[in-house]
Amino acid sequence: QVQLVESGGGLVQAGGSLRLSCAASGSIFSINVMGWYRQAPGKQRELVATITRGGSTNYADFVKGRFTISRDGAKNTVYLQMGSLKPEDTAVYYCSGTGRGREYWGQGTQVTVSS
Repeated sequence: QVQLVESGGGLVQAGGSLRLSCAASGSIFSINVMGWYRQAPGKQRELVATITRGGSTNYADFVKGRFTISRDGAKNTVYLQMGSLKPEDTAVYYCSGTGRGREYWGQGTQVTVSS
């Protein structure tokens, strides 16, 4: 089993920045890809960014150039640095971990961007 705990969400003005953290514990050796997803009210959950064990990253078009995903192997933590935030970035942000045919999710952290 893998446990994922997100933190760092909050209220920020448009144009501001936030950094989300996702701390992983448990059988983390089984995880090959870590990712951030988000879900806005009334919308489906969507991919924001992923990072592989080897460090390769992938971003949704709507965050390219504004968000950066990174990881600290020593701390078993994945980060999402968010900049130039827009009101449409308002959502619950979820951390995910995938590996060995299984997918794990955190409980989510709320990000609210005011205009």
